[in-house]
Amino acid sequence: MKIGFDHDQYTRMQSEHIRERISQFGGKLYLELGGKLFDDNHASRVLPGFRPDSKISMLLTMRDQAELVIVINADDIEKNKVRGDLGITYDADVLRLIDAFRGVGMYVGSVVLTRFNSQPQAIAFQKRLEALGVRVYRHYPIPGYPNNVDLIVSDEGYGRNEYVETTRPLVLVTAPGPGSGKMAACLSQLYHENKHGVKAGYAKFETFPIWNLPLMHPVNVAYEAATADLNDVNMIDPFHLEAYGETTVNYNRDIEVFPVLQAIFTHIWGGSPYRSPTDMGVNMVGKCISDDAICREAAKQEIIRRLYHARCQERKGHGNENELTKLEMLMQRMGLSDENRPVTAAARLRTEQTGAPAAALQLDDGRIVTGKTSSLLGPSAAMLLNALKALGGIDDEIPLLQPQIIEPVQELKCKYLGNHNPRLHTDEVLVALSVSAATSEMAARAIEQLPKLKGLEAHTTVILSPVDENVFRRLGVNLTSDPVYQTHKLYHK
Repeated sequence: MKIGFDHDQYTRMQSEHIRERISQFGGKLYLELGGKLFDDNHASRVLPGFRPDSKISMLLTMRDQAELVIVINADDIEKNKVRGDLGITYDADVLRLIDAFRGVGMYVGSVVLTRFNSQPQAIAFQKRLEALGVRVYRHYPIPGYPNNVDLIVSDEGYGRNEYVETTRPLVLVTAPGPGSGKMAACLSQLYHENKHGVKAGYAKFETFPIWNLPLMHPVNVAYEAATADLNDVNMIDPFHLEAYGETTVNYNRDIEVFPVLQAIFTHIWGGSPYRSPTDMGVNMVGKCISDDAICREAAKQEIIRRLYHARCQERKGHGNENELTKLEMLMQRMGLSDENRPVTAAARLRTEQTGAPAAALQLDDGRIVTGKTSSLLGPSAAMLLNALKALGGIDDEIPLLQPQIIEPVQELKCKYLGNHNPRLHTDEVLVALSVSAATSEMAARAIEQLPKLKGLEAHTTVILSPVDENVFRRLGVNLTSDPVYQTHKLYHK
């Protein structure tokens, strides 16, 4: 994979910048964390060289100074809101996050239930957390939030919230997803800290949009594509432009709420430490791009992938018309089309030639390998085997899986497990290949090529099963599909 981002420089610069911000506020900083810490695959796709765990790796250099507060909206618990990327509820993700942070040696101080209004499931979740030894605090809805500043910054507003006890100079505030109330929790803490005689500070750690890249830079446009369902819009920060005469990029929600934040800061401290939303950020990502051209191309591919994903979601009945319209608009704005994704044309050509579903994958050297539908394999499984052959320098005529390996698996699927489709899925192919590797040198060599698939582009002419999609996701393959089902059935597993 071509590298366009310097991970080591980022780790150094970002941690230094956060330490400077802690010092600016006299040794106590509440840092709101936007985006994902452990699995920021979007960032790793649009900034090749940025690792999915780059942010947590950076924060680990400060682990002795930091503690985590995880925020979850009590309404989201009550509604069983689900993280779309992981398929788990927000409350389950809180448990996952606690385990993940503890697993890398980070200290999780507590969980905050925001907008708490005695929701039964929120109460049950609090009891469950406390039984597990996790401290839980409640923050309550405030009428007129965020505009009624006089009420918000009073004993009847933030004053009603339970004071979250923290012990370290850097308090990292994160959540399972957007709308959880991270900013409100931070500001509530500033109010309480001030009442306790501590002038703590607040800053925001958002990766996107990147404030020092142009508004129409593909990396920033890719962020709009990623948040098309939220209708976020990148904008020039007018407050920063007026204060410093410098053009920077932020997004609409932070710009819209900034006057209110200034008023809240003034009520708490007697003045605002920030003159713009950009001032609040501590994001050094833009200064660590080592090859702009590589990142531009990667971001363009991400925009295209987002459109394909939205089209497939619409075909599955989960679509959002406004999201799809916005993504199509972003494609037009960037001058992008199917022609910018070579694997799409290759897969469709293979379908035209065979009259059946097909798949294509592009290797780092530009070669494209395809897979067709056969009696033994689905197109994605065939493509996967062909890609491993190409990467391992294995002759295309050499079969990696012998019929005596495939046929028993097919018999198991159809005769004993009730499946009607005898073709092997990608996970079954990988298991069979692993078994064959014990006696076949070629199969063993093919298995060794799996890490080389990470970051490659692939396309299928039909919507894949969740099993196949999950395998490609785990392998790190950037997969898109045409919004077409292979069969005309009404129910698709």
